[in-house]
Amino acid sequence: MTLDDLRVFVAVCRAGSLSAVARELGCTQSAVSQHVKRLERETGVALLERQARGVAATRAGRVLEAAAAEGLSGLDLALRQLRDLVDGEAGHVRVATGATTVRHFMSDAVVEFRRRRPKVNLEFRTVSSGRGSFEALTDGTLDLVWITLGPPARGVEQRAVVELPWVLAVREDDPLAGREFLDAGELHDLRLIRLPPNSASALHLDAACEELGVRLGYDTSIADWDTALLLAELGVGRAVVPALPGLAVPGAGPLRLVPLPRLRPLPVGWAVRRWDALSPAARAFADTVMEKRRRAGVLPAPGLSARTALRSRP
Repeated sequence: MTLDDLRVFVAVCRAGSLSAVARELGCTQSAVSQHVKRLERETGVALLERQARGVAATRAGRVLEAAAAEGLSGLDLALRQLRDLVDGEAGHVRVATGATTVRHFMSDAVVEFRRRRPKVNLEFRTVSSGRGSFEALTDGTLDLVWITLGPPARGVEQRAVVELPWVLAVREDDPLAGREFLDAGELHDLRLIRLPPNSASALHLDAACEELGVRLGYDTSIADWDTALLLAELGVGRAVVPALPGLAVPGAGPLRLVPLPRLRPLPVGWAVRRWDALSPAARAFADTVMEKRRRAGVLPAPGLSARTALRSRP
């Protein structure tokens, strides 16, 4: 039994296909099968069973896959830490996030981190779901994930960086544009631009409104916060969004952000496998982002245009 046997077996269990793993590794399906057969000889039990499409782990296979994945993840983490100790300021930091997050939460931190540690390779990756990003953390594929904080997840530590107040984004000629703030109950009769329905931020907003007995109505759906702000600025609709740090309001028309102080703020921050196991470079990047965000304000003063207020931030 070798580490390669275990790595290939875990890959087959996750892919559900010998041929898919063979393509990924650039070898034959027979070679992949030999790794599995060697494990079956060593353990004395069948680890895979054929199905109509591909293969699946047997009950014994699932036991071995869970243990192997955990062990390989810990070993990979140890090897990366050893490389970091040897390389000093060099190495890689792999972060799961999207363009919107980098723009609003990390742009200044990226510049500062690059200045301080020019030899560290920053890798930004897009992961399709929160579950997918957590799996990538636990198997060692990622170092850091920027998320809307949620319920505890096994094998993952979450740390809040900032809480974002909610605001109503409207065009400056909207009847609500001059308000210093709105009570959450005043959202009852408004038709709003909907945040991505399955996103953590949308679920948090719905829960915060439910706590106050408020039910929101929607007539437009969008994929991200920036699009919601753009549509509000164009006068297409109104949007309840988090007050984002470093916001560069898109479009040519003026926009107003009216505070909604009674809504529970949106907590955002880092998810990692273990803070004490982060590489020095990854820890430094996470700390740089936290330092920058805690110094920055996130809510414009009442009555200011979004463009003027947000441009005035340090």
